Amino acid sequence: MSEITLVAPGGIRTAIQTLIPAFEKATGHKVTPTFGSGGAAKSRTIDGEMFDVPVVQPPLDTVIASGKVIPSTETPIATVSVVVGIPAGTPKPDFASAEGIKRFLLGAKSIAYPAAARGAACGVSFEGTMAKLGISDAMAPKVKNSQSGWEAITMLARGEVDIGVTFASEMDADPRVEMLGAMPLDLSTPTGFVAFVNAQSKEPDAAQALIKFLSSPEAAKVFTDCGMKPGK
Repeated sequence: MSEITLVAPGGIRTAIQTLIPAFEKATGHKVTPTFGSGGAAKSRTIDGEMFDVPVVQPPLDTVIASGKVIPSTETPIATVSVVVGIPAGTPKPDFASAEGIKRFLLGAKSIAYPAAARGAACGVSFEGTMAKLGISDAMAPKVKNSQSGWEAITMLARGEVDIGVTFASEMDADPRVEMLGAMPLDLSTPTGFVAFVNAQSKEPDAAQALIKFLSSPEAAKVFTDCGMKPGK
Protein backbone atom coordinates (compact mmCIF):
# COMPACT_ATOMS: atom_id res chain seq x y z
CA MET A 1 0.00 0.00 0.00
CA SER A 2 1.05 3.60 -0.59
CA GLU A 3 1.99 6.57 1.54
CA ILE A 4 0.63 9.84 0.21
CA THR A 5 0.61 13.47 1.33
CA LEU A 6 -2.08 16.15 1.25
CA VAL A 7 -2.01 19.92 1.72
CA ALA A 8 -5.19 21.86 2.44
CA PRO A 9 -6.52 25.10 3.95
CA GLY A 10 -7.38 25.13 7.63
CA GLY A 11 -11.06 25.67 6.84
CA ILE A 12 -11.39 22.03 5.80
CA ARG A 13 -9.11 20.60 8.50
CA THR A 14 -11.77 19.10 10.78
CA ALA A 15 -13.51 17.25 7.97
CA ILE A 16 -10.29 15.94 6.44
CA GLN A 17 -8.95 14.77 9.78
CA THR A 18 -12.22 12.98 10.41
CA LEU A 19 -12.18 11.28 7.01
CA ILE A 20 -8.55 10.15 6.78
CA PRO A 21 -8.83 7.22 9.24
CA ALA A 22 -11.81 5.80 7.33
CA PHE A 23 -9.92 6.09 4.03
CA GLU A 24 -6.83 4.47 5.50
CA LYS A 25 -8.87 1.62 6.94
CA ALA A 26 -10.71 1.02 3.66
CA THR A 27 -7.66 1.16 1.38
CA GLY A 28 -4.58 0.43 3.48
CA HIS A 29 -3.00 3.66 2.20
CA LYS A 30 -1.36 6.06 4.66
CA VAL A 31 -2.14 9.78 4.42
CA THR A 32 -0.02 12.55 5.95
CA PRO A 33 -1.90 15.89 5.90
CA THR A 34 -0.52 19.42 6.17
CA PHE A 35 -2.78 22.40 6.89
CA GLY A 36 -2.30 26.15 6.63
CA SER A 37 -4.02 29.21 5.25
CA GLY A 38 -5.78 29.04 1.91
CA GLY A 39 -3.14 31.30 0.41
CA ALA A 40 -0.31 29.15 1.72
CA ALA A 41 -1.82 25.90 0.40
CA LYS A 42 -2.12 27.46 -3.05
CA SER A 43 1.33 29.06 -3.12
CA ARG A 44 3.06 25.91 -1.90
CA THR A 45 1.38 23.97 -4.69
CA ILE A 46 2.29 26.55 -7.34
CA ASP A 47 5.87 26.73 -6.04
CA GLY A 48 6.28 23.00 -6.60
CA GLU A 49 6.22 21.52 -3.10
CA MET A 50 5.28 17.90 -3.59
CA PHE A 51 1.98 17.01 -2.00
CA ASP A 52 0.23 14.13 -3.76
CA VAL A 53 -3.16 15.78 -3.23
CA PRO A 54 -3.30 19.57 -3.09
CA VAL A 55 -6.66 20.96 -1.95
CA VAL A 56 -6.92 24.59 -3.02
CA GLN A 57 -9.48 27.37 -3.18
CA PRO A 58 -10.68 29.13 -6.35
CA PRO A 59 -9.72 30.93 -8.47
CA LEU A 60 -7.77 28.02 -9.92
CA ASP A 61 -6.15 29.61 -12.99
CA THR A 62 -2.72 30.13 -11.42
CA VAL A 63 -2.69 26.61 -9.99
CA ILE A 64 -3.52 25.01 -13.34
CA ALA A 65 -1.14 27.33 -15.23
CA SER A 66 1.72 26.33 -12.93
CA GLY A 67 1.74 22.83 -14.43
CA LYS A 68 2.03 21.36 -10.93
CA VAL A 69 -1.39 19.64 -10.99
CA ILE A 70 -3.18 17.37 -13.46
CA PRO A 71 -6.11 19.50 -14.72
CA SER A 72 -8.30 16.50 -15.55
CA THR A 73 -8.31 15.47 -11.88
CA GLU A 74 -9.95 18.72 -10.72
CA THR A 75 -12.62 17.71 -8.20
CA PRO A 76 -14.74 20.15 -6.16
CA ILE A 77 -15.22 18.53 -2.75
CA ALA A 78 -16.96 21.15 -0.59
CA THR A 79 -17.85 24.79 -0.02
CA VAL A 80 -18.16 26.75 3.20
CA SER A 81 -19.79 30.04 4.18
CA VAL A 82 -18.54 32.86 6.37
CA VAL A 83 -20.54 33.06 9.60
CA VAL A 84 -20.72 35.74 12.28
CA GLY A 85 -20.98 35.40 16.05
CA ILE A 86 -21.96 37.75 18.86
CA PRO A 87 -21.93 37.37 22.66
CA ALA A 88 -24.76 35.15 23.90
CA GLY A 89 -27.69 37.16 25.20
CA THR A 90 -26.96 40.15 22.98
CA PRO A 91 -30.02 41.46 21.07
CA LYS A 92 -29.96 40.08 17.55
CA PRO A 93 -29.39 42.64 14.81
CA ASP A 94 -30.98 42.78 11.37
CA PHE A 95 -28.81 40.23 9.60
CA ALA A 96 -30.96 39.71 6.52
CA SER A 97 -30.28 42.91 4.60
CA ALA A 98 -27.15 44.71 3.46
CA GLU A 99 -28.18 47.90 5.27
CA GLY A 100 -28.89 45.98 8.47
CA ILE A 101 -25.51 44.23 8.37
CA LYS A 102 -23.79 47.53 7.61
CA ARG A 103 -25.38 49.19 10.66
CA PHE A 104 -24.53 46.15 12.80
CA LEU A 105 -20.85 46.14 11.82
CA LEU A 106 -20.44 49.90 12.14
CA GLY A 107 -22.03 49.77 15.59
CA ALA A 108 -19.42 47.35 16.93
CA LYS A 109 -16.40 48.58 18.86
CA SER A 110 -14.21 45.64 17.86
CA ILE A 111 -14.22 42.63 15.55
CA ALA A 112 -11.98 39.59 15.07
CA TYR A 113 -11.44 37.55 11.92
CA PRO A 114 -8.56 35.56 10.40
CA ALA A 115 -5.89 37.77 8.89
CA ALA A 116 -6.34 38.22 5.15
CA ALA A 117 -2.74 39.41 4.89
CA ARG A 118 -1.59 35.92 5.87
CA GLY A 119 -3.71 34.34 3.17
CA ALA A 120 -6.69 33.32 5.30
CA ALA A 121 -9.59 32.82 2.88
CA CYS A 122 -12.18 33.71 5.50
CA GLY A 123 -10.46 37.04 6.09
CA VAL A 124 -10.15 37.71 2.37
CA SER A 125 -13.85 36.97 1.92
CA PHE A 126 -14.94 39.13 4.84
CA GLU A 127 -12.81 42.05 3.73
CA GLY A 128 -14.53 41.72 0.35
CA THR A 129 -17.88 41.96 2.13
CA MET A 130 -16.85 45.13 3.95
CA ALA A 131 -15.65 46.60 0.65
CA LYS A 132 -19.04 45.85 -0.95
CA LEU A 133 -20.72 47.62 1.97
CA GLY A 134 -18.35 50.60 1.60
CA ILE A 135 -17.16 50.41 5.21
CA SER A 136 -13.57 49.12 4.93
CA ASP A 137 -11.95 52.35 6.14
CA ALA A 138 -14.44 52.83 8.98
CA MET A 139 -13.93 49.25 10.20
CA ALA A 140 -10.13 49.20 9.97
CA PRO A 141 -9.45 50.63 13.48
CA LYS A 142 -11.81 48.06 15.01
CA VAL A 143 -10.15 44.96 13.55
CA LYS A 144 -8.23 42.49 15.67
CA ASN A 145 -6.79 39.87 13.33
CA SER A 146 -6.65 36.28 14.53
CA GLN A 147 -4.56 33.30 13.47
CA SER A 148 -7.66 31.26 12.65
CA GLY A 149 -11.43 31.25 12.75
CA TRP A 150 -11.33 29.25 15.97
CA GLU A 151 -9.20 31.94 17.57
CA ALA A 152 -11.60 34.67 16.41
CA ILE A 153 -14.51 32.92 18.12
CA THR A 154 -12.39 32.28 21.23
CA MET A 155 -11.61 36.00 21.40
CA LEU A 156 -15.34 36.70 21.18
CA ALA A 157 -16.14 34.17 23.91
CA ARG A 158 -13.55 35.79 26.21
CA GLY A 159 -15.12 39.22 25.72
CA GLU A 160 -12.12 40.60 23.84
CA VAL A 161 -14.21 41.65 20.82
CA ASP A 162 -17.86 42.40 20.03
CA ILE A 163 -18.02 40.29 16.85
CA GLY A 164 -16.25 37.12 15.74
CA VAL A 165 -16.06 36.05 12.10
CA THR A 166 -15.12 32.56 10.93
CA PHE A 167 -15.92 29.82 8.46
CA ALA A 168 -18.84 27.62 9.49
CA SER A 169 -16.34 24.74 9.56
CA GLU A 170 -14.00 26.50 12.00
CA MET A 171 -16.02 26.78 15.16
CA ASP A 172 -17.02 24.76 18.19
CA ALA A 173 -20.18 25.13 20.23
CA ASP A 174 -19.67 27.63 23.06
CA PRO A 175 -22.46 28.78 25.40
CA ARG A 176 -20.87 32.24 25.54
CA VAL A 177 -21.35 32.73 21.79
CA GLU A 178 -24.45 33.00 19.60
CA MET A 179 -24.03 32.53 15.87
CA LEU A 180 -26.08 34.75 13.57
CA GLY A 181 -25.61 32.42 10.64
CA ALA A 182 -24.08 32.77 7.21
CA MET A 183 -23.60 36.04 5.38
CA PRO A 184 -26.20 36.64 2.62
CA LEU A 185 -25.01 35.35 -0.75
CA ASP A 186 -25.10 38.79 -2.36
CA LEU A 187 -22.49 39.94 0.15
CA SER A 188 -20.37 36.81 0.56
CA THR A 189 -19.86 33.98 -1.92
CA PRO A 190 -19.13 30.61 -0.23
CA THR A 191 -15.51 29.52 -0.51
CA GLY A 192 -14.80 26.33 -2.45
CA PHE A 193 -12.27 23.57 -1.84
CA VAL A 194 -11.00 21.75 -4.93
CA ALA A 195 -8.72 18.71 -4.98
CA PHE A 196 -6.17 17.74 -7.64
CA VAL A 197 -3.62 15.01 -8.18
CA ASN A 198 -0.14 16.54 -8.20
CA ALA A 199 1.56 16.21 -11.59
CA GLN A 200 4.72 15.02 -9.83
CA SER A 201 3.05 12.42 -7.65
CA LYS A 202 4.73 9.02 -7.59
CA GLU A 203 1.47 7.53 -6.27
CA PRO A 204 -1.17 8.95 -8.62
CA ASP A 205 -3.54 5.99 -8.24
CA ALA A 206 -3.58 6.31 -4.45
CA ALA A 207 -3.95 10.09 -4.75
CA GLN A 208 -6.91 9.67 -7.10
CA ALA A 209 -8.44 7.13 -4.72
CA LEU A 210 -8.26 9.68 -1.91
CA ILE A 211 -9.93 12.34 -4.04
CA LYS A 212 -12.66 9.89 -5.00
CA PHE A 213 -13.22 9.14 -1.30
CA LEU A 214 -13.35 12.86 -0.44
CA SER A 215 -16.13 13.29 -3.00
CA SER A 216 -18.08 10.21 -1.90
CA PRO A 217 -21.47 10.07 -0.11
CA GLU A 218 -19.65 9.00 3.07
CA ALA A 219 -17.51 12.13 2.92
CA ALA A 220 -20.54 14.28 2.09
CA LYS A 221 -22.10 13.45 5.44
CA VAL A 222 -18.93 14.45 7.27
CA PHE A 223 -18.69 17.74 5.39
CA THR A 224 -22.32 18.48 6.23
CA ASP A 225 -21.73 17.66 9.91
CA CYS A 226 -18.79 20.09 9.85
CA GLY A 227 -20.95 22.97 8.60
CA MET A 228 -19.91 22.65 4.96
CA LYS A 229 -21.79 21.93 1.76
CA PRO A 230 -20.45 18.91 -0.18
CA GLY A 231 -19.55 19.30 -3.83
CA LYS A 232 -19.60 22.60 -5.70
